[in-house]
Amino acid sequence: MRYLDHAATTPVREEALAALLEVQREVFGNPSSHHSAGERAAAVLASARGRVARVLRCRPGEVVFTSGGTEADNFAIKGIVLGAPGARHIITSPIEHDAVLASVDYLVRLHGVEATFVSVDAAGRVDPAEVAAAVRDDTALVSIAYANNEVGTVQPIAEIAAALRALDRPRSLPGRAWLHTDAVQAAGWLPLDFEALGVDAMALAGHKFGAPRGVGAAIIRSRIPLEPLFHGGGQERGRRSGTEFVAGAVAFATALELAEADREAAYAAAARSRDAFVEEVLHRIPGARLTGAEPGPGRMPHLASFVLPGTAGEGVLLEFERRGLLASAGSACAAGDDEPSHVLTAMGVPREEAQTSVRFSLSHRVGEGFDGVAEQLERAAAAVRGLAT
Repeated sequence: MRYLDHAATTPVREEALAALLEVQREVFGNPSSHHSAGERAAAVLASARGRVARVLRCRPGEVVFTSGGTEADNFAIKGIVLGAPGARHIITSPIEHDAVLASVDYLVRLHGVEATFVSVDAAGRVDPAEVAAAVRDDTALVSIAYANNEVGTVQPIAEIAAALRALDRPRSLPGRAWLHTDAVQAAGWLPLDFEALGVDAMALAGHKFGAPRGVGAAIIRSRIPLEPLFHGGGQERGRRSGTEFVAGAVAFATALELAEADREAAYAAAARSRDAFVEEVLHRIPGARLTGAEPGPGRMPHLASFVLPGTAGEGVLLEFERRGLLASAGSACAAGDDEPSHVLTAMGVPREEAQTSVRFSLSHRVGEGFDGVAEQLERAAAAVRGLAT
């Protein structure tokens, strides 16, 4: 079976798995314990934190290990907004991951926070000027994903950060409107330089770049007041209570270092294969349309997403799997729910067309890329349309 759904999750890198197993076997102490076994665990955890910080160009104390990207998003969004006295407003976009949208919804429903959703264009791109114009005196946070998980559009995060810095906020406010970005899809493909991006908070998930599932990180500037999600023993400098997953942190750091070392070569190889694949799909399949940004710097190099009018996305994928290939629908449909993707409809794709979406994504080890995939997709689409020969 050929796996083309790496935007959903990636196989664990052997190096990360080896690091995980070694620490699980050898470093069993609680990092909070004041004896030699605990001190050894604390030292290993500190080393992993420092390694992550070096890749991201942030301070080690700004790295908070989490259970994954969803927790990291929840932690940053809820923690920053609830930790900002007098700030009652948040800005985001309608195409964010559900972890972001659900966190915003929670703040609106239960804490009286107001939310502004800036628009996106037909490619799913946010305008930095519109973001800046939406900022109010009581705005606590802006949350815009670095790269969209369904269509691969890359947002101008550094430009958004610059636009926010340029605002003349009253000195009486607790701080400027902080900028959070969900960088889960960007890791291993795009630069994650915390300072160069100009963000104040960032979410990462290890399983998107070869670490095991169940470990992620929230990077949050130390000067930002924060209300923790978890209360207890005060681990992670009081920001996330609970005994740390030391082995997971080491595996996360190992995979992140490897992904960063391979990043530029992987980007180039994936982009070449993606470009050829997109061209072939549009040539082979009548009516097929690429969703998201056009191939180039504004789109993730490893991800291609299409709508195939006259088909059903799930039906095409079942045919695709019957031919030995795995991909995803690209729509956020829940089980038993035929609602189309909120990302595509926000981009102006008609509801019926959005339900024909399919998404294909490569790993950082590009391998054979998308070779031969367009032909199989053409056959799968034709079968669903009742035109197979």
